[in-house]
Amino acid sequence: MKDPKTNLRGAHVDRHTAPPRPVIGLEAEFTLFVNDVKRTPEKVFGTPRNLIRQRMIPRTGRSFQLPAGGAIYFDTGVIEVATPIIEVGPGCCYRATRLLWEQIRYVRRELDAWSKRNNCSARLQGFSTHYNFSFPAQRKSGRRNASKLAYLLAHILPAPVALLATNRKSTAVGVRPRGSRLEITTDFTPDAALMLAACGFIAGAVEGAMRWDDYALDQIAAHGIPRPRPLRLRKHSSRRGWRVLASSLQHNPFTCAPNEPIWKLRDGRTLSLREVAAETMRPFRREIRRLSDAPTLEHIEAIFAGDARSLLDFEDRPGAYDDAGHGIDWNRRRMRHWRRSEYEEVIHRVIARTPLRIDGKRYTVQRMQGWYEIVFREAKTGARRVFNLDELVKLARKKKRAKR
Repeated sequence: MKDPKTNLRGAHVDRHTAPPRPVIGLEAEFTLFVNDVKRTPEKVFGTPRNLIRQRMIPRTGRSFQLPAGGAIYFDTGVIEVATPIIEVGPGCCYRATRLLWEQIRYVRRELDAWSKRNNCSARLQGFSTHYNFSFPAQRKSGRRNASKLAYLLAHILPAPVALLATNRKSTAVGVRPRGSRLEITTDFTPDAALMLAACGFIAGAVEGAMRWDDYALDQIAAHGIPRPRPLRLRKHSSRRGWRVLASSLQHNPFTCAPNEPIWKLRDGRTLSLREVAAETMRPFRREIRRLSDAPTLEHIEAIFAGDARSLLDFEDRPGAYDDAGHGIDWNRRRMRHWRRSEYEEVIHRVIARTPLRIDGKRYTVQRMQGWYEIVFREAKTGARRVFNLDELVKLARKKKRAKR
């Protein structure tokens, strides 16, 4: 989401108030097709309110809070959905990916209802996915900041992310520093389990590298991570940051056979794309498992070993990419294991417009302010009061203790 006053976009925190704990958030962008003709959502709907039937809570700028928990906005010709921020910790990748697909499914159903009302066909073509991570202020130093970490990750992530999140028609893997956060940009992944694998790897690599003593490029060799030769970073297509394109490398990673040993490394070896990805994962294996779960780690390892399919194993981009959002196949046992996070539970109560009672006063929800703050109004006086997610979490805990 863009806003001229706050320069906010997507699943991240408000510039004025940031959560004290590290957070993660996902975004997905879609191109709209009506009767198989590419259309601009702003011209078709005007505002998301004309697509979503249920009343939505307004957010900063031109976005709205979806009844499914995330946000929706129209951004330079695409429909974009984003998750709320989620606390980084065990299972956060599963929670974030699940949340994003819940938003996608909700918007898809609303688009189906709109199509029926207007006697036409409409579909969503996957455009991109963005993986956002906050950069805690306490980790910042002269040798460590979000820009230096983004530049370092741009040299580490391309091979594994290409296998987990791209297809034969993809063009780039990017990393952008965004002040107090990092954003990894890649193609949309039409399979929820594969997106979870991509999220798990990226989160583990970001969190692992973030803990290093410094973010100089010599850390790559120091941690035994292979580095292709040559590797020329290109300027990101939007805002600050870097991209790895086909022209950045000796071969096109999106069209070459992932099992073929054609990638020359700085240490003199020649490996396949899968072997490069598997070696890249080793320093981050513990963090990947901690932030996702054991089945996700096993899925990633199977893809890198060639025992499970990457989208690069297909001759063409899957058809599901061109009509996204019709299904989501989650393992129900894992869904029960990873319950909603405290931030998620607060957001869902806000969306339900559950009144807040403090010291005998009743407050009602007015709007979301960024991704960390919610504006309330006192019922009798109309006085405005802003609460952040952690304050609301503490109030919820206190209420639960009182009930017990």
